[in-house]
Amino acid sequence: MGLHSYFGGATIQTLKMAAVPASASYSRFVFSPISRNLVALDSFPRHSPSPPFPLLARALSMAAAVQTTPPSSEMVGSVGKPQWKAAIDFKWIRDNREAVAENIRKRKSKASLELVLELYEKMLAVQKEVERLRGERNAVANMMKGKLEPSERQKFIEKGKNLKEALASFEEDLVKLSDELQQEAQSIPNMTHPDVPIGGEDSSAVRKKVGSPREFSFSVKDHLQLGKELDLFDFDAAAEVSGSKFYYLKNEAVLLEMALVNWTLSQVMQKGFTPLITPEIVRSSIVEKCGFQPRGDNTQVYSIEGSDQCLIGTAEIPVGGVHMDSILAETVLPLKYAAFSHCFRTEAGAAGLATRGLYRVHQFSKVEMFVLCRPDESDTYHEELITIEEDLFSSLGLHYKTLDMASEDLGAPAYRKFDVEAWMPGLGRYGEISSASNCTDYQSRRLGIRYRPAELAASTNPKKGGKGNLAPTKFVHTLNATACAVPRMMICLLENNQQEDGSVIIPEPLRPFMGGMEVLLAKHHTG
Repeated sequence: MGLHSYFGGATIQTLKMAAVPASASYSRFVFSPISRNLVALDSFPRHSPSPPFPLLARALSMAAAVQTTPPSSEMVGSVGKPQWKAAIDFKWIRDNREAVAENIRKRKSKASLELVLELYEKMLAVQKEVERLRGERNAVANMMKGKLEPSERQKFIEKGKNLKEALASFEEDLVKLSDELQQEAQSIPNMTHPDVPIGGEDSSAVRKKVGSPREFSFSVKDHLQLGKELDLFDFDAAAEVSGSKFYYLKNEAVLLEMALVNWTLSQVMQKGFTPLITPEIVRSSIVEKCGFQPRGDNTQVYSIEGSDQCLIGTAEIPVGGVHMDSILAETVLPLKYAAFSHCFRTEAGAAGLATRGLYRVHQFSKVEMFVLCRPDESDTYHEELITIEEDLFSSLGLHYKTLDMASEDLGAPAYRKFDVEAWMPGLGRYGEISSASNCTDYQSRRLGIRYRPAELAASTNPKKGGKGNLAPTKFVHTLNATACAVPRMMICLLENNQQEDGSVIIPEPLRPFMGGMEVLLAKHHTG
C-alpha cells in the first residue's frame, strides 16, 4: 500500500511495481484496420544523411498539423486498468490454426489457441442471431409504416417489443464474448522468422564475432573497483537515498555518459535518424500496445499508483506512440528516430554476479533507434540496424559477438531479434549490450499506424471521384535497436581499457566529446 508524503503543500505520488495486463497480439496476418482517417504527410521530408534537425522540428510540430483518429478503441475503466481493443482477424487464426499453434509451441507461449477458437465460434453464433433479430425488427418496423387494422398494429407492436428485448439480451452477450475473446487472443505472440533457431537461449546462433579478448599482463579489476579508485560512482549514498541498484555518477563518469550519448547521436544522425528526447511517463495502454507484458510476478514495469501511467523501460514505447492512430503517406517512409531517454526497470527476479555494479540497475540512460517502414523493407532495415550497432561498437574497440536469438528468447512483439554481447573482463564473460528487433506489424496494428501506398488501387473507378482512387491502407513495420545503453557501455570501456597503473584510456572517438581528455587517472586522497 502506497503512502503519500507532503512537502511544501506538494503531494508526491509513490511508485509501486504493477503487472501490466497481458496483451500480446498477432503478426501482420491477423489484424484489420481500426482508424479510418488519412494523415496528410506528403510535405514531411524523407530522411537525409545530414544531421536532420529540420526534420526533427517538423516531426515534433506534426501534432498541430496532422489529424489523428480519436482513441475510440480505448476506454478507461477502473483507475490504472485501461481497456482497448485490437482489430484481430480471427478468421485468419481459424484458417491457419496449425501454423499459429506451431508458433505458440516454438516460443513456449502460454496462449490458449483452443480457447480463442472456441470463443470465436461462440461469438459467430451469437452475432448471427443478433443479425437475424435485427432483420426481423426492421421488417416489423417496415410493416408498421403501412395502413393496418388496430388489432394487426397491436400484434406488430408486441412483436417489436419482444424482438427489442431479445436483441438487447443477445447484444449484451455479444459484447461479453467479444471482450473475453480479445483478452485471450491478445496473449498470442507475433509469428516467427523462418530462420530463427528453435529452442531456448542456448540454441541462439552466432552470426558474427569481432576481435578477441584482451590479454592482460596484470591482475584485472572489475568496473566497481576501477570506479572506486577513479572516484566515478557512489552506490552507497544512492542506496541510502533511493535503494539498491541505484547509483550516482561522479566526476569524469558524468562526462563519459554525456560523451557516449552525444557521440552516438552524432553517428546515427549521419545515417538519417531524427534525434528525439521522449516523455518518460506514458499511459499503461501504450506500454501494452507496444507488446510489453509481465511474466508472472517478475514484471519489469514501474506503475504510478492511483493513475493509468507507467515509467518507461525503453524509449521504444513513447516513440512507438508518436504516430499512433495515424495514416502516413508512403512518401515519408521510412521514418527513422534516435531517441534519448532515461529508462526504469524493476529488474524483478534478477540475481547473481551479473547484477553487481552497473550491470543491472533500476535507472539508466539509453539511446534507442526506432524505424517505421514498408513491410517489404523491414528485413533490410533490420540488417541496417544491427550493422549500425556493430560499427559503433567496433569504433570503440570492443570485442563482441552478434547472436540470432532463439525462439523461446523472443519477446511477444519480435519476429526476429539480434543481440550483441561484448566481452567484460571483470565479469570474465560476455554481457549483453544491445539488441535489434524486427517487430513486423505487431506493434503498428495495435497502435493503429498505417500508411497509404502511393499507387492507385487497381480496381478503382474514376467516375466515383477522388476517394475511389485511393489505394487501401497497409500497416507499417516497426523495428527497434539499442544504439547505446550507457551503464553497460561504461563497464566495457572501463574494464577493457584499464592500464596497470589504474588509469583507463578513453577511446579516440569519444575524446572530442570529453574536451580532449585522453585518460582517466586515479584520484589520490590525502588525509
